[in-house]
Amino acid sequence: MGAIAGYHGLGSDEGLLARMSDALAHRGPDGAGHVIDGGAGLAHRRLGGDPAAGDAPITTDGGRFTIVLDGAVHNHPQLRRELEDLGHVFAGDTDAEVALQAFAEWGTVAFDRFNGMFAVAIWDRESQRLTLARDHFGIRPLYVCRVPETAGDEADGAAWLFASEITAILASGHYDRRPNDRTIYRYLRFRVHEDGRETFFDGVERLEPGEMMTISAGRVERRPFTRLREELAALGEQAVQRRGDPAAAGAYLDQLTEAVRRRTASAGVVATSLSGGLDGAAIAAVVDRLLGSAGAGPGGPDPTRQLTLSAIFPDAADQQRAVDAVVAGLGERVDSRRVSPTATDFKNDLRDFVRTQGEPLVSSGPYGQFRVMREAAEAGVAVVLDGQGADETLAGYVPHLSVYVRQLRSQGATGATGAASELTRSADLLYRLGRHRLSARLRGRRGVPTSTLLGAEFSAAYAQETYAPEGANLRRRLLEDLFAGSLPALLRYADRNAMRFSVETRQPFLDPDLVRLVFGLPDDAIIRDGWNKRVLRDAMVGLLPESVRRTRTKVGFTTPQGEWFMRLKNHIYGVFLSESFADRPYVDQTEVLHAFEGWIKGTSTIDSMVFWRLLNLELWLQEFFDEAPAEEAAPVHVKTDYEPNARKQLDLTLPDDTVARRYPLRTDLFTRDDALLERTMAHVDRFFGGLPDAGPDHAAGTSGRWFLFISEKIVAITQGRSYFIWDIKVGRPARLLSKYVTRTPAGIGLGSPFTMQLAIEEAGLPRVAYAAVGGAVGKVVGRRGLFYDLVGGDIRAIDGPTEYSVYPANVSAKLAPKDPDDVAAQLSAAIRARVPEPWRSTFGGSVVMDANDIGRNALGTDVPGDKARFEAMFADNPLGQGSEQTPMALVFEQREG
Repeated sequence: MGAIAGYHGLGSDEGLLARMSDALAHRGPDGAGHVIDGGAGLAHRRLGGDPAAGDAPITTDGGRFTIVLDGAVHNHPQLRRELEDLGHVFAGDTDAEVALQAFAEWGTVAFDRFNGMFAVAIWDRESQRLTLARDHFGIRPLYVCRVPETAGDEADGAAWLFASEITAILASGHYDRRPNDRTIYRYLRFRVHEDGRETFFDGVERLEPGEMMTISAGRVERRPFTRLREELAALGEQAVQRRGDPAAAGAYLDQLTEAVRRRTASAGVVATSLSGGLDGAAIAAVVDRLLGSAGAGPGGPDPTRQLTLSAIFPDAADQQRAVDAVVAGLGERVDSRRVSPTATDFKNDLRDFVRTQGEPLVSSGPYGQFRVMREAAEAGVAVVLDGQGADETLAGYVPHLSVYVRQLRSQGATGATGAASELTRSADLLYRLGRHRLSARLRGRRGVPTSTLLGAEFSAAYAQETYAPEGANLRRRLLEDLFAGSLPALLRYADRNAMRFSVETRQPFLDPDLVRLVFGLPDDAIIRDGWNKRVLRDAMVGLLPESVRRTRTKVGFTTPQGEWFMRLKNHIYGVFLSESFADRPYVDQTEVLHAFEGWIKGTSTIDSMVFWRLLNLELWLQEFFDEAPAEEAAPVHVKTDYEPNARKQLDLTLPDDTVARRYPLRTDLFTRDDALLERTMAHVDRFFGGLPDAGPDHAAGTSGRWFLFISEKIVAITQGRSYFIWDIKVGRPARLLSKYVTRTPAGIGLGSPFTMQLAIEEAGLPRVAYAAVGGAVGKVVGRRGLFYDLVGGDIRAIDGPTEYSVYPANVSAKLAPKDPDDVAAQLSAAIRARVPEPWRSTFGGSVVMDANDIGRNALGTDVPGDKARFEAMFADNPLGQGSEQTPMALVFEQREG
């Protein structure tokens, strides 16, 4: 158990091995070892076990073969006895030594004899050959990467890196990281990944299930070491014409019990992952049987108790009842620990979760498992038994029913065994598959093809990519899901989640002997009378509560993703609005924002899964490819009222040589419940109260007038004219017109249906439509900004959400303030009644200003004269772009003289 890493063709490099090993420390915190021989280096990280027995690498007597093994060979006692009969002598009792001696005796044929989960690297000193292999189902991960023989060498060398996780390859210093655009396209477009050798990192590949790789000077070979897939296919072909066997349930239970026994012997503290579904419940029931007999044996599960681990989500009453029923049925030999993740927990853990997985996931569902594994570590658990593989061998997904019905139709089966009968008995499940689409159509929601959200050039480059899973042959579909469809991804999720907390998972349903048994059974042992997993359900009679054994609802550690995304919409919107997201070649930011806005409003049928993939991809790119921001050398400085904002200046010289000194005042955030006059005066008092007796240190000449400048944003907010985007009822005209407005570089303007809706409500649809036509004509003739000239009023001041702004401005849209001249007059009156001389007599008045780094617009003032002068005073926007929290400034005129 633990992790392996190493290289071939890079000479003797202790530092390289150390970097790769350190990157895998979480997988094996209990010990480390390495060996360098010739042009190869092998490293091992140990997780748990006896330090003396578990030291690695291990080398045969005479020094020819050296092994590092990640995982477990569950049938090693039987293999050891066979090898001892052949004359092999063992120094310890580890499965790694058995694997090494088996390789020495039988060569690569030995791998097919292993029953377990393993990633292995074996160095042959005599032939200078490195052999890598991954178990039959790919339970343990193993990645490879070809690199130049010397770091930085442009020539195509023959050096290779391998590791249990890609992070070790990234840490090697020999791989130039770059994203794999083809994998990203297939992930975004088809919701698939891990269906072949390629990973999300260009040039980094995974060994596929049951595959081996041999590397020697000038020669690399990859091939399967097993014909298990072909064997299972042949078993299926032979079984498909047979009818059910009454003894199948008993045989299945016996084989499942043996699979669990193998995975609990000498495993330390063992727990069972219990979601409330059939698979985990079946494993828990089998463990309970072993605990109640002498079969568990020393070193296996605790002889008296079992620990179950569950993630129960809020409002998941069915899941809660199922877990309660299973635990109650197990009686006194069980302890149940449960976690209840929330949307806030998910947000707080999100970047750690993304970093842990190393590559994007198709949904946020595995976060529930992430929390369960954290709980397992806190409970001191060494191994968690999990249910992966049951769905892929026993048709556990609803689409499998559709495949089976099509198969029966093509076979011409009729009567009780025909397609019509199965379709009728499966109607409730198949309805669930299409109910959301049907409901959306009835409500008039529009579909948004995923392809429209992708960058045009990116989509064009991979337009030839397709994905079409098997749709009419159940056995072929199960094999596809087992080796290339759903299971490889699920196994990666489980491995990373567990190893993040130095916990190991084991999967009894993926015991090769059990899988062979299942594929040798007729179809009606898998699906019959509308029930999938039929043989497992029959095997659990008397062992599980009927409410669980006969459940029609698939239960797993699946997050309430749609609900959570709605709760976290401001955070997710901010990610989609970010500059980094806009710059990716993979997405069309404007279309993504439109689609997400529509999803929030309920006007689009797009699935939250699409937004998860976009979000996950962006966070993954930030984590593994974007430069990390420089760490602050000292605590962040909070500016005083008498300092400029960062990258701004206090003084600005106007065209008439007047110097305007601008003092930005930092405030807490404003809400619609705040009294604008009261809060503003508190900051004016603070400014003058903190001045030295001499007053502001004017840069030159005599003091002229001074003014209060206040951002239109806080005026609009306190007037109740700022709205969360999801509270704005967007009409069809706003959605249509906003598509023809270019979003400004800062992300503001009327390029959002939310801000366009506000414009329509403020100016009226006829005037906005008239201005839109005029604006389109203006673009043709080279006159920009004509739309705002034609629409009139303060429509220009309508702002949408901006990524750089602090919450809630980053998820809000606002109108211009109402009666800004009157607001300015009220502020001025309050100031004149408040400030002492000499400031009262030199006070010039107030200005309501709409300013950003692109432009500025004095919306209202009680000062006679041209507003252009005040706009000139804010030419460089001294208030900052949005996150500085300085929504007002005191501005002093200074003249030479």
